[in-house]
Amino acid sequence: MKKTSDTTTTASASETAELIYFLTPEQLSDAIKSAGCSVTALEHNGVPHLHSASQGVGFQVLWGNAGAAAGQFIDFTMSCPLRVQGGVLPEGLIAEWHRSKRFARIVEHGEMISLEMDVIVVGGVSPTYLSMMVQLWTQMMGQFFLHLRNFASQDPAVAPAGQPAVLEEATPA
Repeated sequence: MKKTSDTTTTASASETAELIYFLTPEQLSDAIKSAGCSVTALEHNGVPHLHSASQGVGFQVLWGNAGAAAGQFIDFTMSCPLRVQGGVLPEGLIAEWHRSKRFARIVEHGEMISLEMDVIVVGGVSPTYLSMMVQLWTQMMGQFFLHLRNFASQDPAVAPAGQPAVLEEATPA
């Protein structure tokens, strides 16, 4: 019994020693790759951009607050923008997602919607936490696409029951 306790203490101590207090694009690229996704790193006007895909649909990393040094960030948003064909989603689709899901939100921008999830490392997080957040994101994307496919509006005049929302991947700028 004591041996198990010592092992747990040692694992916790080594994990604490490796806390991440800020992120670089390289660290996040590694976490995305460890989740089984490929990553393309680009730079535009001196700002790094990461693009990846899950479930066959692309997503991007939007950096948040800068860290103490150049190229470091203390938070970011994973974002999957989609264009709504015809410009109208079935009534209640977004509200139902927000009622039934946590961690990732849908944001509507005119004819665009975006599934988004924020990740914050301020105060220190473990490499395992970062990896798990990327895995959670890929799971949220899968659940989102299933939600879109299976959603049936309560108002048959808006969209016939069982008719999926028609979306297409938005091309990143």
